[in-house]
Amino acid sequence: MPELIGERELSKLRWRCRRGLLENDLFIERFFTRHADEGISVAQAEGLTILMDLADNDLLDLLLRRKEPSGEIDTTAVRGVLADLRT
Repeated sequence: MPELIGERELSKLRWRCRRGLLENDLFIERFFTRHADEGISVAQAEGLTILMDLADNDLLDLLLRRKEPSGEIDTTAVRGVLADLRT
């Protein structure tokens, strides 16, 4: 079983994931709702944190499959979270 983040880290992550575009918020909120029971893994938190450093429009392009991760954000953690966010 993957290592999960604690309640304090989860609270900080949720705050960090608040976005300016409603569309992004809908994807992210659905992710948190889906993982409410089993928790968020350290790898998922890492992937989300990297994605949250993007501008809203760049994030939306990834979520809508207009683009794929490239460069320094093309990590296993990002691809895993992105796949989950897209479903």
